[in-house]
Order: sequence, then C-alpha cells, then structure tokens
Amino acid sequence: MENPVKISAIAITLNEAHNIEGYLKSLWFADEIIIVDSFSSDKTVALASAHKKVTVYQRVFDNFSAQKNFAISKAKNEWVTFFDLDEEITPELANEIVAKFKNPAAIAYFVKRDFYFMGKRIKYSGLQNDFIIRFFNKNHCRYNANLVHETLEADGKTENLKNSLPHHTYKSFDDYTAKMHQYSALQAKMLYKKGKRPNYYHFLFRPFYRFWNQFIFRLGILDGKEGFILAYVSAFSVFKRYVNLWLLYRKID
Repeated sequence: MENPVKISAIAITLNEAHNIEGYLKSLWFADEIIIVDSFSSDKTVALASAHKKVTVYQRVFDNFSAQKNFAISKAKNEWVTFFDLDEEITPELANEIVAKFKNPAAIAYFVKRDFYFMGKRIKYSGLQNDFIIRFFNKNHCRYNANLVHETLEADGKTENLKNSLPHHTYKSFDDYTAKMHQYSALQAKMLYKKGKRPNYYHFLFRPFYRFWNQFIFRLGILDGKEGFILAYVSAFSVFKRYVNLWLLYRKID
C-alpha cells in the first residue's frame, strides 16, 4: 500500500552501521529515505540498501553543506526531514511531524535537541537552548556555504515543534575528539579562504576564553565532570583550529 504521507527522509553517513537499523525503523512515516554515504568502510551501505524504500548514493565528502544540499536535491518530495543518525526520532516527535505535514503553518520547523554525553543528559554548558531545523519544505530552504557548523537557511515562516530530540553524539572519547578535530580542520579551511592569519591572541586567549565561557558563564560547572570534559575538549578544538590554520600557511601537513 502506498504511503499517503509524502515525506522524504534524508541523511548523510560515514560508518554508521551501528545506528542505521534503528534510524530506518524510526522513519516509519517517510515515503522514501535518501542516504548519501561518504564511502563507508563498514556495513552501512549494505544494511541500508536492504530496505525497499531506501535509496543510497555514494559521494566523496568535501564538506557538510555540499553533502547535505546534494542529499536534498535527490528528494522527490517537497517536505523532508534531515536527522543525524545519532539523533533519536521518538514516536512522539514522528507523530508531530506527520500532523504538521497534514496542515503546515510554516515552511520549516525547529526541534529542541537534548544533548547526551558519556551517558549523561547535559542540561547546561551552552547546550540548553539547542534548536535546529529538522523538518522543512525543500523549495524554501538550503544549507549555507559553511564547511562545518552549517545552517539551514529558511526563506519564510518557521515554528518550533513541541517534542524534543535526544542527541546521542558520544560513542567513545576517541571518536568524539576525532570528530572535534575534523571540525577544527574544516573551520581552519574556512578562515584560510577568508585570508585570516593566526597570532598569539588566537593561540592563547581564544582557547582560554572558550573554556571559561562554557564552563562558568554558560554553567557547564553544573553538568559536573562531564561539563568540565566538554569545556576542555571544546577549548582544545579552538586551539587546534588555529594550529591547523597556521599549518595551512606554512604548507605543512
């Protein structure tokens, strides 16, 4: 029987075999599921391809915005969801999305993300007001040109959904720091293209400020040891960003 709810679900993947089955199951309401994979070395593609309503494209990863805009271009429906595979699409959130689809009052909908780190819900650390668009009309929305921390720009009215989205970004400490290093490298490339040159201010003050701003002023201290670790890793990623930028100018790998 044809699905009467014409929603395309979209995701980009790289080695997400451990998450892919749960992700696909949670998208029971989608008419089609588009996966754009960056040539995973695990079973991500095989597992996804085994599902009838899933279409998998493989594309060399250049940056997050380009990868996501490519995925959007492959959707056959106007209305799409774009969840990361480490986000938990609860039944309540799925039902709310279906209800909004049937009677939309906006062209894009924000969802509040609940951040989990090392098995703990992080309630402060600057993450207490993390809203992100996860359901939208593709004719009015497009990701900006940022290589990392890309933003979906909506040309029209937006609203917030009532149900929140658990975000389980942590798999292991090494995996988490590797992700932060990737973000730092992409941010360095953005600064390099803008002609920004690093100096002692960037190496000394910016990481120092990031730590104390996140841990004290954004109340990361109330998240306990996990809040401290998050602030420390975040500060180091800022330091790494400017080291990467310096290396680009020095032509050193």
